[in-house]
Amino acid sequence: MHREEMRARLDAAREPWDVVVIGGGATGLGCALDAASRGLRTVLVEKHDFASGTSSRSTKLFHGGVRYLRGGHFQLVAQSLRARDAERGAAPGLVHETAFLVPAYRAGERFYYGAGLRLYDLLARSGGVAHSRSISRDEALRLAPTLRPGGLRGGTIYHDDQFDDARFALELARAAASRGAVVLNYAAVENLLRAGDRIAGVAIRDVARGDSIEVPARVVINATGVFADSVRRLSQPHADPLLRFSRGAHIVLERAFLPGDTAVLIPRTDDDRVVFLIPWRHRVLVGTTDTPVDAPVPEPFATSEDVDYLLEHAARYLSRTPARADVRSAFAGLRPLPATKGRSANVRRDHRLETAAGLVTICGGKWTTYRLMARDAVDAAVRDASLTPRAGSAPAHLSEPPPGNARLEARILAGEALDADDTAEITRLVRDEMALTVEDVLARRTRVLFLDANAAARIAPAVADVMARARGTDAGWIAEQVRGVRALAARYLPGG
Repeated sequence: MHREEMRARLDAAREPWDVVVIGGGATGLGCALDAASRGLRTVLVEKHDFASGTSSRSTKLFHGGVRYLRGGHFQLVAQSLRARDAERGAAPGLVHETAFLVPAYRAGERFYYGAGLRLYDLLARSGGVAHSRSISRDEALRLAPTLRPGGLRGGTIYHDDQFDDARFALELARAAASRGAVVLNYAAVENLLRAGDRIAGVAIRDVARGDSIEVPARVVINATGVFADSVRRLSQPHADPLLRFSRGAHIVLERAFLPGDTAVLIPRTDDDRVVFLIPWRHRVLVGTTDTPVDAPVPEPFATSEDVDYLLEHAARYLSRTPARADVRSAFAGLRPLPATKGRSANVRRDHRLETAAGLVTICGGKWTTYRLMARDAVDAAVRDASLTPRAGSAPAHLSEPPPGNARLEARILAGEALDADDTAEITRLVRDEMALTVEDVLARRTRVLFLDANAAARIAPAVADVMARARGTDAGWIAEQVRGVRALAARYLPGG
């Protein structure tokens, strides 16, 4: 997946593409892979880096959504569970099953949550995941030894799937490219092209090169997540909004706060949500919040209130109280929710589809259902532009991440200096995975920024030096990159 090759293919095209997808997050990458797998000539453009927005800031779960059972959204849960199980088969090296413990501290809780999770099992229709079961107090403490023991009555174990969102997104990009799609990061859409009353492509600015080009296409798919309404209004300036927004924040703690492989679900928070404590990459991920916001921004941050909320709820269930000084990183993403009234915590995560003469907008939804969203969007694009896809295309399977990637991340987190193998891996990320900035390497090709913001700030100069040699850039670029990553890392720390 070479960026110069991708750009060269755009420049060499002499006829309109079948499909242009705007947006390099979960849904857009899913659309590009789906369209390319059907034999459609496909281009995807992303303003920043792949998965640089909400798609790298999730709770890292493919799941049905236990909390939706409380609201009676059984169809949505069943649909998500089927999608979860399909993804495990399509990406076995990227998705793995994880056990979740719902602790019970009050009389009747074990029965209440156990009954709900048995319904969760039924909705999954035996998708290959172990069934839920009730466990004793002793077993709960064996699986999660740092649970607060006072008053613990036992709990319920259920199973869902876990993944690394940014790495999964990159493998989607690689899979789409392997099927013939052009995927281009740092390519900002400046306008929509028109042919009569139809949208007929996009005008983009190549941020990396500093020039602008037009990319004609028979249909455009708007898969820009929280920015979907902004793209719609390039065509319809007064269009009513499809979306509202909510900020979900997470904090990352040392693994000592929850050793072992079992995650914990806090079943009810002060604002009637759930909070997860999940073992993730030698750390513990705690999240998430739900705070309405007025408008989307490219780089949302966890606020002091977000951090305090998560620390407070974690402290209620852990024998060791986590403090602000224990937070290794804090990050936030924006949810694209349907523009309906009511509390955002109660809004269903359904997706929405709109077709308007050459522009198909797909928005809402969540990571778990990205493939379903992509299928619906590409189906709509095929109908709108009268495309002729290849029949019988097989579902796409995703590759496992390269082994050097995990090694590089682990060594940075351990505070070790880069060695020759690390240098080779960073160079590969530049040349083969389209990493253009130090943030790309430390936030998404590895997850260092999300796992330990201070470690990202410390290693930034060494990573910038290696990338500068690989890209042929100068000392000024190195200095600019280091300043940018250190400023960003400061915002990923409590009080930053």
